[in-house]
Amino acid sequence: MRRILRLLTVCLSIAWGLAPTPAHSAAGPHNSQQRNVQETGFLNRRIQFRGVAYRFQVYLPEEWRRDDHKPWPIILFLHGRGERGSEGMWQTQIGLPEAIRDHPERWPFIVVMPQCAQAGYWTDPGMLALAIATLDQETAEFHADPNRTYLTGLSLGGYGAWELGRLYPRRWAAVAIAASGVFWSYAPERWHESSILPAEYARALGRTPVWLFHGSDDPVVPPRESELMFAAFKAAGGHVRLWVYQGLKHDCWSRAFNEPDLPRWLLLHRTGAVLAPSPFAERVSIPLHPPALKLTPVQLESFAGDYVDSHGQVAITVFRQADQFYQKNVHGEISELAAESLSTLFYPNGGSIPRITVERDSQGRITTLIYRDDRHEERWERRTPPPLR
Repeated sequence: MRRILRLLTVCLSIAWGLAPTPAHSAAGPHNSQQRNVQETGFLNRRIQFRGVAYRFQVYLPEEWRRDDHKPWPIILFLHGRGERGSEGMWQTQIGLPEAIRDHPERWPFIVVMPQCAQAGYWTDPGMLALAIATLDQETAEFHADPNRTYLTGLSLGGYGAWELGRLYPRRWAAVAIAASGVFWSYAPERWHESSILPAEYARALGRTPVWLFHGSDDPVVPPRESELMFAAFKAAGGHVRLWVYQGLKHDCWSRAFNEPDLPRWLLLHRTGAVLAPSPFAERVSIPLHPPALKLTPVQLESFAGDYVDSHGQVAITVFRQADQFYQKNVHGEISELAAESLSTLFYPNGGSIPRITVERDSQGRITTLIYRDDRHEERWERRTPPPLR
């Protein structure tokens, strides 16, 4: 019995010596550098400002590297009223951060996203100073390009962006503002200066390129705010664009930051260029939906039928009622369809981006519907009815 116990003790000692080192003890000094390697994507950050710690977010593109010292373009983004707080994250839910999540390939920028205090406004001097301090910290930390520093904001953040544009006019290579203006909703007396305030901002920014976006039916920040700023920049010989989205209310930023041309337009501009941007003024009215093409009953009927997905399951059923036609999905939900052309359909009562493209065979019969929105594509083949007996 004693020999058996001795043998068991020896076996256990060998097994203990061969056992892997616990994970917590493996993280010695030689692994500290690996733990500190900078990640990319949306990162939690902090800044000590006037004795107070503030949380915020920064976005680094996947290709960003700490050791190559490549100068990256950088954007300062100011959020709206509903994203104020102290947790440092709510501001990543809408506007530019949302557009980056949808299409990171469009946004090769470092993006700095400070957060306004819950009881504050971006136009408060302290909040403006915090935004600049945050931008300065991240510019130094992530070796951003000072000549490609851009300013963006939406709603309340647009109020702040206008102030930063006026206070630091030579810092910004270009400015993009959605659903905002210089007549703060919490300072209605500023409207008494409507004949002089827009001109002050236009003079300060000079020919810094500015792109404004506004919904035509905005009940929160009147479209007139952007119209007045556009007129002031145009009169001053500035470089300004105004896109008005017909039918949209306050939330025009989902469309604005989703415009593929916006990041490309920003990158066209830099401070310190030999040639300053030339005077330019463009006002564009963008309809929510294109005009619908009137189809004949025969054309409407040609779309009718079941369309199946790649698994052979019915994805939608298209049917006609009088001079209109509709789709019904697998959940029984019905949506009206309209024709932009004989090869493209849209949803007149839905979003402005989704489209359905029609494919036909050599006889002109519809064989396939291809659904596309801004993020994905679905292909639905027309189910051939069984032959009559």
